[in-house]
Amino acid sequence: MKDQYFYALGRRKSATARARLHKGSGKIIINGQDYNEYVTSSKPLINKILQPFIVLDIMSKYDVSILVKGGGKNGQIEASQLAIAKSLVSLNADFKNTLKRADLLSRDSRDKERKKFGLKGARKKRQFAKR
Repeated sequence: MKDQYFYALGRRKSATARARLHKGSGKIIINGQDYNEYVTSSKPLINKILQPFIVLDIMSKYDVSILVKGGGKNGQIEASQLAIAKSLVSLNADFKNTLKRADLLSRDSRDKERKKFGLKGARKKRQFAKR
């Protein structure tokens, strides 16, 4: 089998990440760019994407290529983190317990609350005028 990989899908808010994990030297590529170039804004986001590898202590054993669509940077990175964790579990089922304890296998299902009619936003009401 040439170029065998393990696939997983991760979602967060309106972002969707598709990850392919295969043996390699530890390169993480997001939408054709190195992850450091893709996440130039902040150090915590870089740490967030590396979290599954740090927890399992397998930093430079696998390459990951991720295709992300929708959402903002934070949602995309959190979706990528979930996709990486799921693909590691499909690679080796023994990783599941460790990743689950680190809370990396659960989807954060929070989403933006819709705006209701008659209000200014989801919950904000018009200012009350006494006179």
